[in-house]
Amino acid sequence: MNVVIISVVSMGTMGALFAIGLAYASKKFAVEVDPRIEEISSVLPGANCGACGYPGCDNFASAVAKGDAPSNGCPVGGAEVAEKVADIMGIDTDTDDEIKIARVICQGKTCHTSVKYQYDGIKDCRAAAKLGSGNKSCDYGCLGFGTCVDICSFDAIEIIDGIAKINPDKCTACGKCIDVCPKSVIDLVPYSQRVIVDCNSKDFGKKVKSSCVVGCIGCKLCERSCPFDAIHVEDNIATIDYEKCTNCGICADKCPTNSIWEDKSKKKKA
Repeated sequence: MNVVIISVVSMGTMGALFAIGLAYASKKFAVEVDPRIEEISSVLPGANCGACGYPGCDNFASAVAKGDAPSNGCPVGGAEVAEKVADIMGIDTDTDDEIKIARVICQGKTCHTSVKYQYDGIKDCRAAAKLGSGNKSCDYGCLGFGTCVDICSFDAIEIIDGIAKINPDKCTACGKCIDVCPKSVIDLVPYSQRVIVDCNSKDFGKKVKSSCVVGCIGCKLCERSCPFDAIHVEDNIATIDYEKCTNCGICADKCPTNSIWEDKSKKKKA
């Protein structure tokens, strides 16, 4: 009986000592967690899309709290989330930066271009691009198999008449579609931009004409007509400097192939 009592007392004593030791160790070696991390995470959209440059929203929140990431680094949340994060951090943030959206820089619809061969492989742009740059007559155009559609977490992309079309009101500029496109035909443009060169071809004019009726032929009419020095032809393709562009639309009016898109719905009338 005494042996049993001694054993119980010994085990109880050892358990108490272990508990005291663990409690001491937990306090001695505890890693303090910045309470702002949880606060920042709570105001983030929770998309975990990686557009901020971090694996997920929690990682981004931790980076902001440490000062390694800007308070306005979440493109999905936009200015509203940036202001909330800045408020938690007790800092000011520049929320006046131009919002950008992804845009497919191509007008290669089935009515504008043709195909070099019948493709019956995997319906994936990356797979198709490995076969002679794809089946489209333009080697630089959208292949239209929807790889960008599959990767988009916000249902912002659909395939219309052979090419991808991005809904600007749903796009968050996360960049996933840009990374996955094998033709590099998707780019970020300012949301308010109403004049855009909708062609990605680097070919010379003669070859462009034979592959797409609305392709840029590098004629430089747009360059010569721009009053603001905002558009130049480089590598056989017109490129707009959005910081200089005033959306006047003169370049679009002068373009002989209609490769420059202009949103005339918001154009001021004389």
